Amino acid sequence: MYSFSFHRPKTLAEAASIQGGLEEPKLLGGGMTLVPTLKQRLARPSDLIDLSQIPELKGIRETAEGLEIGAFARHAEVAASDLVRRTIPALADLAGHIGDRQVRNLGTMGGSIANADPAADYPAAVLALKSTVKTDRREIDGDAFFTGMFETALEPAEIVAAVRYQRPGKAAYAKFRNPASRYAVVGVFVAVFGSEVRVAVTGAAGSVFRATELESALAADFRPEALEGITVQRDDLNADIHASADYRAHLVTVMAKRAVVACG
Repeated sequence: MYSFSFHRPKTLAEAASIQGGLEEPKLLGGGMTLVPTLKQRLARPSDLIDLSQIPELKGIRETAEGLEIGAFARHAEVAASDLVRRTIPALADLAGHIGDRQVRNLGTMGGSIANADPAADYPAAVLALKSTVKTDRREIDGDAFFTGMFETALEPAEIVAAVRYQRPGKAAYAKFRNPASRYAVVGVFVAVFGSEVRVAVTGAAGSVFRATELESALAADFRPEALEGITVQRDDLNADIHASADYRAHLVTVMAKRAVVACG
């Protein structure tokens, strides 16, 4: 990898200050994407800013509406949390099936959503659970956070601090995973808030999205049978060596049905 300067701030304000004065810095969370990229010399940052020593980015807290999870919460921490399991068990289940054990013990929630990989799991939870992304500057509605493949509404040098998830009446996440990487070929998160049903899909397209046609069908009849014959129609469905666009469209409906069944 190329040489770079290394920084380890102790506060969020210090991290923001350091980043603002550098030529081409990169924030380091769990490093699940950044470190391999550096090792392959596909990135050449002037500086790395390690966020691991900032207490403000850590912790899982209950709120009046659900949960607030710090950006530096590890996937394994979210999966094992009694508070998450009790408040939003589908979120703990999602975290427990990310990658392998090594990835779950190093990867962070904030890094996952800031990276906005189209096959990552957490973006589906952000959309389905009526979330709010907190940064060092502002709050961003979860529905407006993801703007494209590896693109978000974050401004240059803006840092994700936490995510607030609303507690659903019931929810579940179903994933058809790549057997090697455990990334979602297609993952579907279904959440019910009273009469509202939210269906978020990851892995199928260039960015996570809500399947409004599935939401309408389930709002009228919350049974897997209500999704029979419905196929997601989008022009940007992914096609690669793992699955064609048509197969991914089929998987969206199949995974949605499984999530509905898991909701009970």
